[in-house]
Amino acid sequence: MAKITILGSGGWGMALAVSAHSSGHEVTLWSPFKEEVEGLKKNRGNERLLSGVKLPDGIGITTDLSVVTGSSVTVIATPSTTIRGVAAQLSAHRDIGIVVNVAKGLEKGSLLRLSQVIKEEIPGAKVAVLSGPSHAEEVARGEYTTVVAAAESPVTAQIVQDIMSSDCLRIYTSEDLIGVELGGALKNIIAIASGFCEGLGLGDNSRAALITRGLAEMSRLGVCMGAEEYTFSGLAGVGDLIVTCTSRHSRNHRFGKKVGEGMPIAEALCEVGTVEGYYATEMAYSLSKKYNIEMPIVEGCYAVLYGGKDVKEVPDDLMKRPMRSEH
Repeated sequence: MAKITILGSGGWGMALAVSAHSSGHEVTLWSPFKEEVEGLKKNRGNERLLSGVKLPDGIGITTDLSVVTGSSVTVIATPSTTIRGVAAQLSAHRDIGIVVNVAKGLEKGSLLRLSQVIKEEIPGAKVAVLSGPSHAEEVARGEYTTVVAAAESPVTAQIVQDIMSSDCLRIYTSEDLIGVELGGALKNIIAIASGFCEGLGLGDNSRAALITRGLAEMSRLGVCMGAEEYTFSGLAGVGDLIVTCTSRHSRNHRFGKKVGEGMPIAEALCEVGTVEGYYATEMAYSLSKKYNIEMPIVEGCYAVLYGGKDVKEVPDDLMKRPMRSEH
């Protein structure tokens, strides 16, 4: 039995808590919000985030961050925009085990991957990431799911695999930390574009083309930044891309669909909640310019979300680009 502390009591944090508890581990869920913690203790769940899912009585819930002391694994399951702040708080504690980030994004301004942010705030920490096609709703219900644990050290990745795997959560390992992180961040942008397709009333052909060419963009940028190309053909690449672009659970897809249907961006963000792809779009666009990488789908999303472009113009713009070989 291992001690696992999960920072963040959103849907993914709760789902991982349920999964880890099912394997017999000592699990504590942390949130900085007193009202949220009191609600979870009283109701043993959050119907808005995970309908029908109850937290077993054995899962602790607290606002006291010192609970991380003595953990084998400390999981950061907060939005990407809060990672630096959470890591900074975590740096005041010792004996916190391996720090596993499950947020998918990049840091605004610095354009750093989230593991890099964590390492800046907690020098010397053993850091891993968990990524792949894994909607919280299904993990919490015990539906079969496969993901990837990536770390620079294969030993670190294997420890995360051994501790966090369960009967329903199969974890593979990878040493391509860059590729796994970029796959998780960039697929959210393509999912927004997939939502555009549905909102505009486009068909299956259009969505299949969008997903496939989106994967090509992800891979191009990733390889230029030091990732392995094969990572994008795996769970953290095409696997996560497929589920995020097609599932009813995907907030990025729902957001894109609403924008495609004509809903103002600010209203769609407010209605859907945290949309990681919205923030990732701005950063991926900046990275494409920094590395001089052609990413027309990302550019189209950026033009709509940040430049005021009419979403209806994007499909025609993509189709009218100069002809070229696929590879």
